[in-house]
Amino acid sequence: MDYYYRKAKAEGYRSRAAYKLKEINGKYNVIRRGNIVVDLGAAPGGWIQVSREIVGDDGLVIGVDINEIEKFPWSNVITIQADITDEKIVEIIRSVIPNGRMVDVVLSDAAPKISGIWDTDHARQIFIAENALKIAKELLKPDGRCVIKVFQGPLLNDFINKVKGEFVEVKIFKPSASRKESSEVYVIAKRRKISLSQK
Repeated sequence: MDYYYRKAKAEGYRSRAAYKLKEINGKYNVIRRGNIVVDLGAAPGGWIQVSREIVGDDGLVIGVDINEIEKFPWSNVITIQADITDEKIVEIIRSVIPNGRMVDVVLSDAAPKISGIWDTDHARQIFIAENALKIAKELLKPDGRCVIKVFQGPLLNDFINKVKGEFVEVKIFKPSASRKESSEVYVIAKRRKISLSQK
């Protein structure tokens, strides 16, 4: 058992990944008090817990995962069991947001089931990341922000260029809580670009 796993157990987080989001938010100020946050690939819920701590009672956190997410005690946390690659996913998420409001933050720590075949896993991960980006484009308000997990590999640069086409600020970051041997990095994007037709 590693340091972050033990720390998560001791501090009541559902996963060691909670510390990745804490570090990302400490550095980039992605999530803020009162925000509406959509967390894709949210099970078992570590990122939901961290997001709820930051947004406080006035915000809203919506967790989406293909697996069931064990319920939380907070009234402003909503969990949805759904596939983020489903073509109706944006409608499904919008249906639980009050008053048709736009979202402040989209997070994606989603990953495919690892096959051990590197090219396949990398391609599947980029496919998931592209779906997360598509959801972010639909849901985010103009100054919206997103964090998307990706695996390093030959398809990554093309994906980063797609993100740069949609956001003014784009950074790549590997939190210290990521395992050393892991190829995961996070794309942090801020200030979504808005076309004239969207204004």
